[in-house]
Amino acid sequence: MLNNIGLPGLLLIAVVVLVLFGRGKISSLMGEVGKGITAFKKGVTDGTQEIEDEKAASAQDVTPEESKDKV
Repeated sequence: MLNNIGLPGLLLIAVVVLVLFGRGKISSLMGEVGKGITAFKKGVTDGTQEIEDEKAASAQDVTPEESKDKV
């Protein structure tokens, strides 16, 4: 069904949406979408960093005690 829309159909849909919601409403909506994407990326980065920090904290020094004094 969606394969048959084509460029004229998409333009018509865009014009109808613009008329119904207005330019300001669409602009603010896209701003909110952008903020959501930014927050999602930040959350993913923070989660990855937290996992790496936990791995680093749980890493153990396995050097024998005799070898530590020789350095």
